Amino acid sequence: MAAAPGAAAAPLVYRSARGKWVLAATVLGSGLAQLDGTVVNVALPRIGEDLGGGLTALQWTLNAYTLTLSGLLLLGGSLGDRMGRRRIFILGVIWFTVASVGCAFAPSTGLLIAMRALQGAGAALLTPGSVAILQASFRPDDRSTAVGAWSGLGGVATAIGPIVGGLLVGVAPWGWRLVFLINLPIAAAVIVLSRRYIPESRDEQATGRVDVPGALLASFGLGGLVFGLTEGPAGGWTPPVVAITVAGVLLLGLFLLVESRTAEPLLPLGLFADRQFSAANLVTFAVYAALAGALFLLPVQLQLVAGFSPVQAGAATLPITVMMLLLSARMGRLSARIGPRLPMTVGPLVAATAMFWLSFVDAGATFLGAVVGPMLLFGLGLSFTVAPLTSTVLAAAPDHQAGVASAINNDVARVAGLLAVAVLPALAGLSPAAYADPALMSGGFHRAVLIAGAVCAAGGLLALVTIRNPVAGPEHEHADPALECAACPVLAPHIKPR
Repeated sequence: MAAAPGAAAAPLVYRSARGKWVLAATVLGSGLAQLDGTVVNVALPRIGEDLGGGLTALQWTLNAYTLTLSGLLLLGGSLGDRMGRRRIFILGVIWFTVASVGCAFAPSTGLLIAMRALQGAGAALLTPGSVAILQASFRPDDRSTAVGAWSGLGGVATAIGPIVGGLLVGVAPWGWRLVFLINLPIAAAVIVLSRRYIPESRDEQATGRVDVPGALLASFGLGGLVFGLTEGPAGGWTPPVVAITVAGVLLLGLFLLVESRTAEPLLPLGLFADRQFSAANLVTFAVYAALAGALFLLPVQLQLVAGFSPVQAGAATLPITVMMLLLSARMGRLSARIGPRLPMTVGPLVAATAMFWLSFVDAGATFLGAVVGPMLLFGLGLSFTVAPLTSTVLAAAPDHQAGVASAINNDVARVAGLLAVAVLPALAGLSPAAYADPALMSGGFHRAVLIAGAVCAAGGLLALVTIRNPVAGPEHEHADPALECAACPVLAPHIKPR
C-alpha cells in the first residue's frame, strides 16, 4: 500500500515485494517511451503506404516525437523534483497514452505528426522520473542493484521492440495502428502499480522557479531549426522556410543567453567549461547522429528495396542490443582500468566500419548474408563506446550535478539524432520521390550510410585528440558498471543520484 499522505515512506528493500512492484512500474513506464522509439521505425513504410506524404512525412513522424522529448526532457525532470516524481510520472504516462490513441486513429500524416509531438511531450514528463524514483525510493545499499536491474530489463524492451513492431504491422486490418494501441494495456498497468506502490518523493533542496522560459525557447528553437533543415531541401528554401529557420537559430541563441543569466537554469552552462565534459558530449553528438541517421533509413531500405517483411526488418537491430547487453558492463570495467580514451576511439571506428558494410545492402540481400554481420559489428562498436563515454561525462561533473550532467548528455544524443534524421536524407540526395522508387531509394541509402560512417569515424578521431585519461587513483574507480550502463543515453535519460 502507498504511504499515507504526508507520511515519510521508509526506504524500500530491493528484495521486498513492494520493491519489486516499484521496479516493475518504472521499467514498464520508461519502456513505453523506449518501445515507441523503436517500433515506429519498422512501421514507417506501412505508414507511408497508408497515409502518403513521402519521405518528408516519415522524417517528421520520427522527429516530431524526438523534438518535443528533447526540448522538454530537462523540464520534466525539474517538475518531478519540485512537484513530486510519482505525480509527474503518472501524468506523463496518461499524457503519453492519450496521444498514442490519437496516433492510432490519425486519418492523415499531418494529424499523426501532431499526435507524435504530443507523445514526445508526455515522454518528457515520464522518462526522467523512472530512475529518479528508484534513487529516491530504495535504501542506499540497494539503489545500484535496482538501477542495474532497471537498465537490464529496459534493454530487453529495446531489443524486442522492433520485433513486436514488425509483428503488429503485419496484422490486418489495423496494421501499423496497433503499434500505438499496444501502449494502452501497458499504461494501465503502470498507473495502477504506481498509485499503489510508488512512494511520493521530491527534491526538498530544489529552490527557485522552474525554468519554463528556457524550456520553451529550447523547444521552439529546435523546432524552427529542424523544420528548415527538413523542409528546405525537400520543398525549396522559400522565404517562409528561411524565416522559420533563422528564427529557430535566434531562439536557440536567446536560450543560451537566458540560461547564462538564470539562477536555476535547466542547462548549467558552467559544466561546459570543463574540457573533458565538452569533448565527451561532442563525441556523443557525432556517434548518435550517425546511429540515428543510419537506423532511420535501414528499415525502409530493407522493406522497400530488399523485400524484407516488417518482422525481418524489425529483427535487424536485435544483434546491436544483444551485444550491448552482453558487453557494456565489461567494457565499463575495462575503461576503468585503462582509461576512456582508447575505448572511445576504437568504438566509433568499429561502428563506422559496420556502417560502411551496410552500403552493400541492396535488392536480393539476405538477413544472414547482409544484415547480421554489420549489426553485430555495430553492437561491438557501441559496446566499446557507451559505458566509457557516460562515465567520462559523469566524472567530469561535480558530484551534486551528476544528475543534470547525465540528462545533458542524453539530450545531446537525442538532439544529434533529431538533426541527423532531418539532414542526412538531403545530404545523400534522397528527395521525397525516392520513397516511391526503389532504385533511387537504394542509391541514396548507400550514400547515407557512408556519410553516417564518416561522421561516426570522426567521433572516434575526436576522442583520440580530446579525451584525457584520468590520473590513476581510487576517486576515478567506477565500482558499479551497472550504473554506468544505466546512465548511458541509450537506456537512461535522467539520473539524479541521492
